[in-house]
Amino acid sequence: MFSKHVNQDLSAYCHGELSTEETRRVAEHLMGCDVCRPEYEEIKLGVKLAEHLPLVSAPETLWNDLQARLNTEAGHREIGSRAPARHRLNFLKPQFIAAAAVVTLAIGLGAFWIYLRESRPFWEVARINGTPRIGARGMKEKGRLGVGQWLETDGSSSAQIEVSSIGHVEIDPNTRVRLVETKPTEHRLELAKGRLSARIWAPPKLFYVDTPSAVAADLGCAYTLEVDDRGASLLRVTSGWVALQLKDRESMVPAGAACATRLGVGPGTPYFEDASESFREALARVDFDRDASELENTRTLEIVLANARVRDTLTLWHLLSRVNGVDRARVYERMAELVPPPAGVTREEVLALNPQMLDSWKDKLQSSWGNYSSPAMKVLKKMWSTGLGKIQGLEGKR
Repeated sequence: MFSKHVNQDLSAYCHGELSTEETRRVAEHLMGCDVCRPEYEEIKLGVKLAEHLPLVSAPETLWNDLQARLNTEAGHREIGSRAPARHRLNFLKPQFIAAAAVVTLAIGLGAFWIYLRESRPFWEVARINGTPRIGARGMKEKGRLGVGQWLETDGSSSAQIEVSSIGHVEIDPNTRVRLVETKPTEHRLELAKGRLSARIWAPPKLFYVDTPSAVAADLGCAYTLEVDDRGASLLRVTSGWVALQLKDRESMVPAGAACATRLGVGPGTPYFEDASESFREALARVDFDRDASELENTRTLEIVLANARVRDTLTLWHLLSRVNGVDRARVYERMAELVPPPAGVTREEVLALNPQMLDSWKDKLQSSWGNYSSPAMKVLKKMWSTGLGKIQGLEGKR
């Protein structure tokens, strides 16, 4: 399928040096190529490590010594090729090899420091309507959003942000966002309130949006995310997948699905937006009604189970780990009725939340959730099989 790999473009891709079209091509290739993606991850790790290296200056005497030796060599070359061999071999002595290594290291670190200093610590912003503000200043047609700066729109203004070379984000009216980080290994926004629409064509684990009640990790997709005045948010995914997490509570949301979050609770359970109204209302109570009695919760869960379709096993799969005891058994029975578990997956192990059993069943369930045969699914399956909390950029946040 991948007749031409992108190894030679990986360094430029990681550093944002490719054109938009080239970036999209490499990103799409990385999503499904088991050969190029490990090499890309190694390059990205190298960049991360280099970011923490100190800037080291070479000793002041080093250049003088090297210059004297260079002058000596130059003089011998002018005299002729019969210059004593011992002079030409001086550079093979240990002290000169060590000196050359120090110079090489210093030059390399210096060049990398210059790269970090000169790399763009901002994103380009274009006005769509009205007069968006960056900091205290109103924008004209274009502007630059620096790390730590806020972009705000009022009721009559909107804007579009270019996320480095990996996509763009449209900022709706009455929205407030801040650029938290932009570097080859991570791009991160904070959405304090309002609504944004993101379109990203990068591999997973590069673009994140912090909200007051969860962190959204883009897995190569398009989605909208809105935050209300109470810090609650609603995610709607139109293509690909998005991971939502707060501490150890997490949800994987595919195209066509949505997921709500609440301050202090984190993400609720993902659901497909074509689910029945009674299903969605009951699910919201299961997720966020902290004052309900145990009996009320059980009755609400029964409404969810009674209205669940085959496709809604996405929701039920997530619910398995969010309810306990008899309620978990009820969820299992309804899932088994809709999509029987594959051979080798037992009731006892599923109720015990055995990761291997849950993953095996999930793989079978996914065929009922929609068309997820894209190359990105290879990456997502690997990520999911190692645990949602292992998704880089989510753990430890919030």
